Amino acid sequence: MSSHVRTVRPNQMVALMERAAHIKKMLEQGEKKPYKDVIDVCWGDPHGAGMKPLTFVRQVLAACIYPQLLDGGNLPMDVKRRAQKLLRWCDGGSVGSYTNTGGILEIVENLAQFISQRDGVPAHPENIWIHPGSQTSLTQSILTLLLSSEATPKRGVLVPVPGHSTVPLSVAALGGVAAPYFLDEERGWELRADELRRALASARGVCRPVALYVINPGNPTGHVQSRKSMEEVIRFVAENNLFLLADEVYQGSVYDANSEFVSYKKRLYELGPPLAHTLELASFHSASKGLLGECGLRGGYVELLNMDPVVMPYVERLFHLIPSPPVTGQIALELMVEPPQPGDPSYPLYMHETEHTRRTLVDNVKRVLQVLNRLPAISCQPVRGGAFAFPRLHLTTKAIRKAKDAGMQPDMFYCTKLLEDTGVFVSPGCEYGQKEGTYHIRFCIMTPTDTMEELLRRLSAFHLKFMKDLS
Repeated sequence: MSSHVRTVRPNQMVALMERAAHIKKMLEQGEKKPYKDVIDVCWGDPHGAGMKPLTFVRQVLAACIYPQLLDGGNLPMDVKRRAQKLLRWCDGGSVGSYTNTGGILEIVENLAQFISQRDGVPAHPENIWIHPGSQTSLTQSILTLLLSSEATPKRGVLVPVPGHSTVPLSVAALGGVAAPYFLDEERGWELRADELRRALASARGVCRPVALYVINPGNPTGHVQSRKSMEEVIRFVAENNLFLLADEVYQGSVYDANSEFVSYKKRLYELGPPLAHTLELASFHSASKGLLGECGLRGGYVELLNMDPVVMPYVERLFHLIPSPPVTGQIALELMVEPPQPGDPSYPLYMHETEHTRRTLVDNVKRVLQVLNRLPAISCQPVRGGAFAFPRLHLTTKAIRKAKDAGMQPDMFYCTKLLEDTGVFVSPGCEYGQKEGTYHIRFCIMTPTDTMEELLRRLSAFHLKFMKDLS
């Protein structure tokens, strides 16, 4: 298979985004179409898709941004106390002040405590850095550290296909090579050790691989790795002297009763020394995903493990070049890892809202699988976690030819027609990489129930007509 990740040409995706925005504007201006609105599920943006923010999070944020609210009687006492504490951590008592480059010290310490409780393994604040989103942690810090445009041969990163499209683009921009390993769709998008070995051997023909990037739970695939799979990955990384990059931003979004999230750090320590004390690992998390869904606040962090002490001064120097993260994003991280506790005034409503959100997502997953797997020429593997469904389109020869005549990848052609005819805005599988000759679409499942039902109704009607017209 090819040693490079092939994705959709960026100008085509930009054109699709612009067309969706234009249709929205036309509808707002009263233009008549067969649908009343655009259902935008192209991105992993829960609030953009209609999910409501958590009351406790927004109350604390509001009080921090406008402290005069603390003088009134409309906020619960625990909200006031939390906001007052957070403001004490800010210079001048204001969220408008600068913070340390790596984040407010007290919040970093609380992140370390959260990780320690999650994994049963100590986490140290000096190894944790807050950035403006987890992708910034990955693409502007760790990849910059690992890659060099002047290296000969070029350095490479093994990346999952399908996988998040930002990483291959960032690797290429930094002068590296994104070398694909393919997830096994027929086995529920399983990550297989034999495929990693094949990918490594193939990559060595064009670059010197230095790192392996994994996404767990998967984006866009929705798979959740088993402990056995994680152990195979860890041993593969150790045997080949690679750096492990673990994208774990969807750790709070696991829907399958038989699946659980286990961090790579925890699994590494379960395997014991020498691996636990030698394998270099960077793990990423964010307030954008999961039940908070605060994408716009831009708060993410990276934890580094087993870094060479000789390298750490270079890491710190590089990280200090990244602007200090938004204070609101740091506050969102703090509230994510330290939510209301039993006995707090905000606890009952917080639990009600989070359980409602979790139940909505579980129900959405069930409905997506029920509806899509009953349609002809479409199939969807189980969605065990994450924010997306990634069904496969079994397109006809005529449909593929029609797409090529239009200068598009077949699934981009499908998405374009779906948007025009139904107002449903999803993204094509070719944006995330996929095996040659397979076609997919990706859409966010973090939506209200009624939105998901309407989406599935429109998608089903379109798909049946599309396949009939191009049979």
